[in-house]
Amino acid sequence: MRHADVVRIAAAQIRGNPLRTFFTLLGIIVSVAFLVAVVAIIQGMNAYVRENIAGAVVGTNAFQVRRTPIQVGFFDDEGWAKVQRRPRITERDAAAVRAALPDAEAVAMQTGWPTPASDILWRGRSVGSVLVFGITPEYQVVQDYRIASGRALSAVDISRRMPVAVLGAEVAEKLFETVDPIGQEIRVAGERFTVIGVNEPKGRVLGQSFDSFVLLPLPRFEMRYGRRLTTTISVKMRDAEEIAGAMARAEEAMRMSHGLRPAEENDFSLETADALVDFWKSLTRILFAVIPAVVAIGVVVGGIVIMNIMLMAVSERTREIGLRKAVGARKQDIERQFLVETIALAALGGVIGVLAGWAFAFLVSVVSPLPARITWWSVALALGLGAGIGVLFGVYPARRAARLDPITAMRSE
Repeated sequence: MRHADVVRIAAAQIRGNPLRTFFTLLGIIVSVAFLVAVVAIIQGMNAYVRENIAGAVVGTNAFQVRRTPIQVGFFDDEGWAKVQRRPRITERDAAAVRAALPDAEAVAMQTGWPTPASDILWRGRSVGSVLVFGITPEYQVVQDYRIASGRALSAVDISRRMPVAVLGAEVAEKLFETVDPIGQEIRVAGERFTVIGVNEPKGRVLGQSFDSFVLLPLPRFEMRYGRRLTTTISVKMRDAEEIAGAMARAEEAMRMSHGLRPAEENDFSLETADALVDFWKSLTRILFAVIPAVVAIGVVVGGIVIMNIMLMAVSERTREIGLRKAVGARKQDIERQFLVETIALAALGGVIGVLAGWAFAFLVSVVSPLPARITWWSVALALGLGAGIGVLFGVYPARRAARLDPITAMRSE
């Protein structure tokens, strides 16, 4: 029997029972669609974090010197205890890094955290989920902040510990609406601060606003909130290619500032935007570990259903098999016919699953802030999975059909 005839007969069998074919393939369709959709969303998130969030938080041509590393959530108890014993980052450390990097565009210090809604007040109005930062003026350069109205924090504000504040665009809009914020007094944690500037909006990423913050002079922040252990040094270089060399010099300066001996390990961390990307990827690896188990269960169930349907088809077509053998069909021909039908069924389920997964991922990216990015390897894996299941679960029905005795088969009704 020619290959074209085998494929034609298989296609005819599938078209002849569309409803049964659909329910036969439902398990594979759902499993493959789940695989493609979840991988698309995870890959889209990875790319989004790399291209947007990491750059916005750290900067593509910047790095940070931190007491607590970004990946601290993955430390064991012993590692976390060691991190807690690290000394705080001080102005002396910042001065040492600044001296080691005279070619840096900016070397800044900052600290801060989200505040309750009652912490930011103006004439009875309040704004919640606001980040209050204590900063040195260079931090505004590191983060590429642009002033929309008023002025930025200056060295004079820092040295004199002035009670002044620069607002993010969202805070200014929610708090003052149509009123000009410049010169107005707000209350931050119960203390009065005069608004001297409003930054241009930077927008939202995955629903997270980059304009919901208040910038205070670092010494004034420490007077109000105390000297926290979260102080960070941020360094911005003029070019991303300078980062590696600058980090090496900053590390040496920090080790000298902390009086570390050559054999002692660092009691600080140097982080780039890649560290945030790696942290996110370590989270998504957990999902990637779960996906194969979920997909495997669905695929095995789908394969068993296909095998049972093909066994039923062998029983239904016993007389047909007998006639084919009577006119000269060999065992290999019968076996190949049923194996091709099983593979075609499974491959069709894979194709429909890929399309369904792509459609679902696209829908998620449209109706939610989650991005999606279809990858060729997930599509190839899905299609290969479908065809592989066809081979694995199609061998037994095909061999059973091939072993039928032609005389007995022709007597079947």
